[in-house]
Parts: sequence; C-alpha cells; structure tokens
Amino acid sequence: MTLAKIVYASMTGNTEEIADIVAEALENLNIEVEVDECTQVDAEDFQDADICVVATYTYGEGDLPDEIVDLYEELQELDLSGKVYGVCGSGDTFYEMYCKSVDDFDAAFAKTGATKGAENVKVEMAAEEEDIENLEVFAKKLAEAVE
Repeated sequence: MTLAKIVYASMTGNTEEIADIVAEALENLNIEVEVDECTQVDAEDFQDADICVVATYTYGEGDLPDEIVDLYEELQELDLSGKVYGVCGSGDTFYEMYCKSVDDFDAAFAKTGATKGAENVKVEMAAEEEDIENLEVFAKKLAEAVE
C-alpha cells in the first residue's frame, strides 16, 4: 500500500488543520497516511514513505518556524529519488514574504531528487471552503503522481 508521510509545524492550529485535510483526502484515495508534528520525527523518516508532505506556517517576516529548522536542514542532506513530494502551509498576507516557508521547503525537497507531485498550496490563516478544495486537489495530484 502507498504510504504518505505528512509532517507539520503549527502554532495556532491552522497548519495542523491543513495537514489533517490533506491526510483525510489521501485516506479517501486509499493511501495509508502518517501525520506527525515536526518535533516528533526526523527528516530521514521520509525515506519510508512514497509521498512526502510538509505543512508549515511562516513566522514573522518570512522565517521558518524555530521548531522545523532542524527538519529543514536535515531534509536537504537526503536522497529521496523515487519519492513524490508536496508542500502546503499557512501564512498571513499582512507580511511581505507571504508563506515563504512553503517555498523554502519546496526548494529543500527539490535538492533531494524527489519529484514534485503537486503545486504548493498556500492558505491565508485558516482553511476556508476554497482552500479545502485546493488541498483536496493537491492530495489527488500527489496520489496520481505515485501511480
């Protein structure tokens, strides 16, 4: 069975909810899903998965959340050739560097040799109906990229 590993960082719960929406959409496509908070895993845990997803928020003026920096740095050292990845997350358009951490993780995954399975999804604060639809499409594209 295809395994998806979703790792998230969430301060207010918005990004955890995003991770849960993607997880549910993948489960509905008959994919086994593991969801973990970023402080509970190592980047190398992605090596056991077919689909690798990071859901992160962006802190302040475009900074990675402190709790996910180690994962970000470790990720860039991995060879994830043959894996499919996707990145999603939340941010606040009040800041100039809206959802920059999503783009940072996209670049980190690209260095691993993994294949980008879906375009990044950026959510303004909490997921609303349109965001949920976008996240479901994101999950569907990731699943299709593995097949």
